Amino acid sequence: MEIVLTAGALYVIVLLRAGGTFAVGWLAGAGTRRSRFSGRISSARFRRDERAIQRWGAPVVAVSFLTVGFQTAANFLAGSMRMPLSRYLPALFVGGGAWALIYGAAGVGALHVLGRLFAERTALGVSAVAALLLVVCGVAVYRRRRAAPSSGDTAPDAS
Repeated sequence: MEIVLTAGALYVIVLLRAGGTFAVGWLAGAGTRRSRFSGRISSARFRRDERAIQRWGAPVVAVSFLTVGFQTAANFLAGSMRMPLSRYLPALFVGGGAWALIYGAAGVGALHVLGRLFAERTALGVSAVAALLLVVCGVAVYRRRRAAPSSGDTAPDAS
């Protein structure tokens, strides 16, 4: 029952989030069509690409929910390229449902595993959580150090 409730809540969340992203894309596309950039997007190639996305973009939208980081772009692009709702909504419902089921089942499953681990072998559970936190902190520090400019890259102070 927990998986059903979790998946149901995630489904509502993904419908609102992805549908909102589609709507923002639709509005951005409409604004661009009225702006000084309208000449650039009225070319024959752009109109051909727009028609292709309108016609064949629904499978891409549906599959985008199974990726990490691409789903927002796919929904925004579908909106900005004016994919008809008759094609977008079925893709949203199917892809969003798959996403909600996968993440709902995985999330509830992980919580059950951690719960049993803590109940049966508390020391092992604490160790697992501590190790996970160390890995997360290590990755964060590593990324921060890679993103920070090295001491030789900074310009000397002019004062």
